[in-house]
Amino acid sequence: MTTTGLPSTKQSILQYLLKQDRATAKQLAEALKLTTQAIRRHLNELEAEEFIEYHAVQQGMGRPQHLYRLSDKGRDRLNPHRYGEFAVSFLDTLAETVGEEQVGKVLEKQWQRKANEYRDRVGGGSLLQRVTRLVHLRQEEGYMAELHTISQSPQKKFVLVEHNCAISEVAESYPSICGHELEMFAAVLPDCNIERTHWINNGEHRCGYSIEAK
Repeated sequence: MTTTGLPSTKQSILQYLLKQDRATAKQLAEALKLTTQAIRRHLNELEAEEFIEYHAVQQGMGRPQHLYRLSDKGRDRLNPHRYGEFAVSFLDTLAETVGEEQVGKVLEKQWQRKANEYRDRVGGGSLLQRVTRLVHLRQEEGYMAELHTISQSPQKKFVLVEHNCAISEVAESYPSICGHELEMFAAVLPDCNIERTHWINNGEHRCGYSIEAK
């Protein structure tokens, strides 16, 4: 679990919003098993700290409801180990020095090395064992990753979901890196068909990959 340095309830609120994208106070209260009044107090404090933001949604004839979501500052708080600003600056300097084509080759080489490292650490075993180890590796690197089983028979199929991106700033400036990431997963699990189902760079609130045995 990502540590934010915030009290546990506030951290739980931020993590819930990261996974669900947005929620009302009532939905948060039900999910965290707290009173709506207690949740509103925490939401007010998180809003004052600029970790969350909201917009009003009209539902029926009653008063508009506040729909809360993470701010950029809130996402950063959940992912404190990002070094995106330095990495982007470094890549920009490298592009100015050797050209963008060479930067592309450097990124490709980096992900090939990463694939070899992952393959060694994932090792052998059943597909479930291997994808579970892969999820743990991603969690160690700062991704809030989860594994969902879609089908076990006749074809095993899973979905790897990443609710945050540890390299989001780099991916925004160099989106080709996401393609290399997909290639990396395919190299680690060569007996599987892997497709991207969700992409943060497309404005979605998570990245997702379907993993299906060939």
